[in-house]
Amino acid sequence: MDTGATQALPHDYDVLAPDGSEVRVLLARRGGSMAHFRLPPGQVSRAVRHRTVEEIWYILSGTGEMWRGAGCDQSFATLSAGVCLAIPVGVAFQFRASDDAPLEAVGITMPPWPGPDEAEPAEGPWKETCVGP
Repeated sequence: MDTGATQALPHDYDVLAPDGSEVRVLLARRGGSMAHFRLPPGQVSRAVRHRTVEEIWYILSGTGEMWRGAGCDQSFATLSAGVCLAIPVGVAFQFRASDDAPLEAVGITMPPWPGPDEAEPAEGPWKETCVGP
């Protein structure tokens, strides 16, 4: 019988996401995986689009904005602690953190993150400032 797993948030990040944010990998199950995302103060992510996964994000701390776009449909969301949002498969997205604090979120990816080729570059509304892959 599988009674489940337990994990604490790692102190150091595991990898930089294709969008440039810091990723701390948490747990995964057959239907999905969970990670902690952190974007430093004043930074703007790269705009990307997921090929096969959708995500649900819950903002833990910090403030910022997220853009989501699919063709002519675009939306902007104000991000702050307690906000939850979805990123459907194929929808481009980009986010930015306010200057005063990092933007931190937990995200659930369904199905689990398949690997580095999952995200493809997209055209976003802001100039990216992240470093990394």
